[in-house]
Amino acid sequence: MKKEQLGNLILASEDTMYHIAKTLLYRDEDCADAIQEAIVKAFTNIHTLKQDSYAKTWLIRILINECYAMMRKGKRVISLEDYKNEEAATEADYSDLYEAVSALPEHIRICVALYYLEGYSVKETAALLSVTESAVKNRLARARTLLRGELEQGTC
Repeated sequence: MKKEQLGNLILASEDTMYHIAKTLLYRDEDCADAIQEAIVKAFTNIHTLKQDSYAKTWLIRILINECYAMMRKGKRVISLEDYKNEEAATEADYSDLYEAVSALPEHIRICVALYYLEGYSVKETAALLSVTESAVKNRLARARTLLRGELEQGTC
C-alpha cells in the first residue's frame, strides 16, 4: 500500500476512528491525541502491512493499542463530584443509551462499539480484539443483558 492510499483510507475512516477512540477514552482531547498517534504510527509502519485488504483492520488495531497505551499512561484519580461536573458540562447532549453503554465494562464496551456502531462482523471484531468469536458473542450477549437490566430498572 502506498502512503497516498493510506491517507485516503484514513480520511474515509475518520468517523470510525473517532467512535472507537471515544469508546475507550472519554475526553475529546484524548481521542484526538490517540488518533493522531495512530496515524503517525500507521505511516511509519506502513511497510509492516502484509495485505492491502486488511488495511482498515490494521489501522483500527493500531488505534486500539494507542488508546490502551494512553489509558495506561494517564491513569489519574479524580473525585466523583468533579467527574459528574465535567460530564454534565461536556456531554449533556448524549443520549441515555450512550450513557448506559459508557457504564459497561471496557472489554464489553469495545465489542459493542465495533459490532453495533461500526458494523464489524463477529469474526472481524474477534480479529481486531485478538479474542475468539465465542468471546465476542458472549460479551455482546452480556452487554444486552446488562443494558436490558438497566432499562428495566429505569436507571437510564
